Amino acid sequence: MKKIADGAQVIKEGVLEKRSDNLLQLWKKKYCVLTQDSVGLFPDCQKRSRSKELALQHIRTVDCVERTGKYIYFTVVTTDNKEMDFRCLGESCWNSAITMALIEFKNRKAIQSFKSRQESETPSPDQQEKVLGRSP
Repeated sequence: MKKIADGAQVIKEGVLEKRSDNLLQLWKKKYCVLTQDSVGLFPDCQKRSRSKELALQHIRTVDCVERTGKYIYFTVVTTDNKEMDFRCLGESCWNSAITMALIEFKNRKAIQSFKSRQESETPSPDQQEKVLGRSP
């Protein structure tokens, strides 16, 4: 599996179109790199210019999936309720890839949270001895 500069594993990369926020709402092609933690959106296919990064921790859901003709349209809803509209060619399945990466990310965070809660609740051997009234 490929890795990018920060060491994150690349899950998928390729072209995705994003609807602009301006009045005309034109579709603009972006070169995207999906990793375990984020979606990088580059304005050009050479990845030479700076990307906008959409961290998975800031994505609430991938909604409004609709297939029309050759495109799949979907909306990414962020944790601060902003919506970003995307479309991709039907066979590229970007909506599915982002959804699966989001599920895996949330599962990973839930497991980490559970483990850290468990560790903080489990007394160390020294603490157990103190609770039982024994000294080392």
